Order: sequence, then C-alpha cells, then structure tokens
Amino acid sequence: MKKTLVSALTTALVVGAASTTFAASNPFSDVPADHWAYDAVSQLAADGVIEGYGDSTFQGDKNITRYEMAQMVAKAMAKKDVSAADKAMIDKLAAEFADELNNLGVRVANLEKHADNVKMTGELRYTYMSTRKEGEHRDNDETLQFRLYPTAEVNDHWQVKARFTGKFDPSKDSGKDGNVKLSFAFAEGDYNNFNVKLGKQYLYSTADDGLIFDDFFSGAQVNFGNQLKTTLEAGRVSTAFATDTDAAANYQGIELNYGLNKFRAGAAYRHFNSDAFKTAFAKYKDNGTSDDANVWSLGAGYKFDKNVDLFAAYANNTEADNYKTAYNVTLTYKGADKVNAGTWGAHIGYHYLGGNVAFCPTYDTAMSNTKGFEYELEYTPFAHTWANFAYFQGKQLDNDRDAKLIWGRMSYFF
Repeated sequence: MKKTLVSALTTALVVGAASTTFAASNPFSDVPADHWAYDAVSQLAADGVIEGYGDSTFQGDKNITRYEMAQMVAKAMAKKDVSAADKAMIDKLAAEFADELNNLGVRVANLEKHADNVKMTGELRYTYMSTRKEGEHRDNDETLQFRLYPTAEVNDHWQVKARFTGKFDPSKDSGKDGNVKLSFAFAEGDYNNFNVKLGKQYLYSTADDGLIFDDFFSGAQVNFGNQLKTTLEAGRVSTAFATDTDAAANYQGIELNYGLNKFRAGAAYRHFNSDAFKTAFAKYKDNGTSDDANVWSLGAGYKFDKNVDLFAAYANNTEADNYKTAYNVTLTYKGADKVNAGTWGAHIGYHYLGGNVAFCPTYDTAMSNTKGFEYELEYTPFAHTWANFAYFQGKQLDNDRDAKLIWGRMSYFF
C-alpha cells in the first residue's frame, strides 16, 4: 500500500507537530504559507523527521513506500518528552511498520558502528615531584602532559589501540622544550577467554602488582584462561635497558594469575638480555659480567570487604649478586573513582626496591635502591578529575642515608 507524503503527515501527532505553536520556518519552496500542512511540514523539518529532496522541494503529492514511511516513524520514535497520546500513536505506527523498522534498525546500527569505529579519550595531567636524598642536591621536577587515546574497531573481535603523548616542562615554557610522540600502538584480538595483543603495548607485572615493571614493550602477548589466567609475552624492552651498544633488551615472560572471590595470587618468571647489565646497573656481578636477568616474582592479596585490601609481593633476580631482591606490602582503604565526585582513597605501603630487579616499578614515589614507607591520598574533587598526593620516607640501600620524595598530580579526563 502506498500513501502520499502529505497524508503521511499524520505522524506530526507523534512528534508534537500538531501542538499549538510553530516557530519553525518552512524550508520547502513548493509548500506555500496558506497550505493546510504548512505548520506540520515546517515543524517536522525543524525536528529532523523529514528532509525533502535535494532541490529544496517537498513534493507532497509524490507516492512514498512503506520503507520511507518507516524512516519517518523511526525518527519520531527517537524523540523524547512526548505526550501519552503521542506515545500511543508511536506504538501503533511501530506495530504497523514492524518489518520495515527492523530492517531500518539493522541498517542504522551498521551505519552507526561504522561512523563510530574510531573513538577518542584523553587526559591532561600536571605532576610535581621533589626528590631529597641526603648528601645529594635536591631535585625538583614539573611535568605537564597531554595524552590522547584513539581506539579503532576493526571487526567484532579486533581493535587497534594507541596513545599519543605530548610532554613539556612548564617551569621553562620556552616553546622549544615540548615533545609529542606515539607512546604505544597495538592490535588486540579478544575471543572470550583468549586474548592476543601485537605491537608496542603495556608491560605490567600483574603477579606482583607492578613491583617489577610498569611500562611498555614491543612484541606479542597472549592471555588465556578464566579463574586461572596464563600470560605469555615476548619482544623488546627499551626503558631502563638502553645503552650505546644495545637499544633495547630482549624479553620473554610467563605469568600465572589466580583470582576467586576475595583472594588473588600470582607467580611469574621474566628473562631479559641486554648489555646494560654489564655497564649501567650498579654492582650487578661481583666477579665477571652477565648480560642476562632472570627474575622470579610472587604476589598475593586479600580483599577483606569493599573498602580494605591487603597485598604483598616479592621478587628476585637470580642472575644478579647485589640489589637483587625487592618486596612490597600495601594496605589500601577505599579508592577514588574519577567519574564520581567526592570519592577518595588512601594507602600505606612499605617498599624495598633493589635496583637490579625492580627495573621500573609502578609506585609514584619509587626510587631505585631505596627502602621505606610510602603514604598516599587520592581524591576526586569533580567528575572526571583526580588529585593525588604521595610522600616517601626511607633509606638508600647503598649507604643507609635518608631518602625522601614528595609527589603530587592533578588529572583531567575527557
């Protein structure tokens, strides 16, 4: 059955075009001001329910198909704040054009997915850090960083993720001290309990909750399992291992992580190979040299309730002779949610960070070859903001002198 476009204007009731006031102007040259449908046509055009033809005509006497009518009904259904009478009209029209709307829905869903296959999120963060080691000059550092995270949908299972980072020192502000770089980019395939990542990606030592590493590596990662998850990794790591003769360390790792209810535990082995262990790492071997690191780590945690969590981890580099152990015990209370204003959290932790095993730990006040307590407070003053303050007080492992660090950050997420 076909109808004329003018007769289809009964959908005006659906979108409120039959209300008492019409402020919209008529965009169509073939609908004069004295036409009975003038007000309805004007309001429907303003509401985006009808669009007319490319030559600025409405062609109200033209026959339309059920599919075209369904398009108008679909647009009307998307409108909000309709009256009860209009809602009843929507339901009747939806029932009449159910098949067409179903087909239209598939087309619209596919179009929207294609249009939104690249999404952007980001963060602007300011960080202040003051390092105070006894016997050394105080080091104050400020950093303003802009991060942009694009995520692209490839298909139902694969995504491409990346991060662009812009960074400069606001204390200089010369216009020449900033830099922008691609921090990471990788493809990720997710198949229920099997996940694979290829490219430059996160390297986080989950088993020990970041005691060993929180940075990036270039290579491949495979995850599989449910309550007991296995992670296999292989590639190259540049941070902390770059030398004049070796730009990055070869890396292979395996992790086992178990989590059930309130208890979680993990174990991992990681192997690194780099010339940096011969030259850049303090007292790595007492006799001879080695370009290998064999790192074992264990971690376990227990969540007493929704607010209190206790976690401990230990790591050892069996290849090194000195500064080869690291451990951490942290008690956490609550936690700030960056979306919900007014949320907060705090933790206290004891860190022992041997520099030949804790290569790039996750702690905000982490200093190589130190031991001591870290106190941290986080707060969300407004939605999508996050403030954090941390303080470390301890000793240097090589000389037992005092080591202190003050750290603060303010982040804005979008």
